[in-house]
Amino acid sequence: MPLGELEIINLIRSLSNHKGNRKWRPSRLVKAGIGDDCAVVQLPAGREALVTTDFSLEDVHFRRHWHPADAVGHRCLARGLSDIAAMGGEPLAAFLSLALPRKLPQPWVDDFFRGFMNLADQFNVTLAGGDTAQSPHGILADIAVIGSVPKGKSVLRSGARPGDLIYVTGKLGGAAAVLRSLFSSPRTKLRPSDHPAHFYPLPRIDVGKYVRAHKLATAMIDISDGLSTDLKHICDESGVGSRIEAQRIPRPENAGLELALHGGDDYELLFTAPASGRVPRKIAGISISPIGEIVRGRRIQILHGGKWQTLSPRGWEHFRG
Repeated sequence: MPLGELEIINLIRSLSNHKGNRKWRPSRLVKAGIGDDCAVVQLPAGREALVTTDFSLEDVHFRRHWHPADAVGHRCLARGLSDIAAMGGEPLAAFLSLALPRKLPQPWVDDFFRGFMNLADQFNVTLAGGDTAQSPHGILADIAVIGSVPKGKSVLRSGARPGDLIYVTGKLGGAAAVLRSLFSSPRTKLRPSDHPAHFYPLPRIDVGKYVRAHKLATAMIDISDGLSTDLKHICDESGVGSRIEAQRIPRPENAGLELALHGGDDYELLFTAPASGRVPRKIAGISISPIGEIVRGRRIQILHGGKWQTLSPRGWEHFRG
């Protein structure tokens, strides 16, 4: 069973004040964190706050017999950081509310925080607070992340215009391919380090900051629910349509077109940019691929097999499965 609540809080506080085995100083912008009723976070001059929240629920977003605890902690924070990346922002502080079953072994909790803090260290994110509770059933983790962006410079979903080109980072479908393998052979044990796209996704913070700072992107979103669904979000918010080409969608060898279009869980970025702009083929070491263009109207189409077809959003949607 986990340690008592106060002991867990002390453990979290200890972890949030260490970087590796060395003492480290949390962000100077977090004036007060764990230990007070609220955190005190100061924004740099001339910047606005970005705030996002995201659930990680056992048997919805992860399964204990498939996902090691450190991967669950990593993915929990990655979900929030990816939202900050999609706005072109810089993460600052994270807040974690964690509900744990009474019979959960404490080593699972330790490994969860190891994965969480390793990713937090990588992006200099301070764990500044949260909450703990006893869950009557499974594990529930709710992450909130605060970031910042220069005033008026957030990259929204609503800025795409006809004539803009559509780009994606990295490769799509790899995370879903791993999940499909787990579902098809539930007793199969995969080595998580061999499948980082699923178990240890890296949010594209540096890419998001670059396209925002260089005024490349007119609209942007992270690909968490699937390309087909997230592209529709941009089209809906911008009041436009789109046309993409199947053969231009980058994907790993183990992922077919269906997974690349609808699989989700990639945490790559999807953004639009004027055709007159010069978007690098790589940003921060991550490949950038043009896959189509924004058009007038509201139709979303894909060129596949030599024919233009309607592309319906078939990514993840809660309550629909």
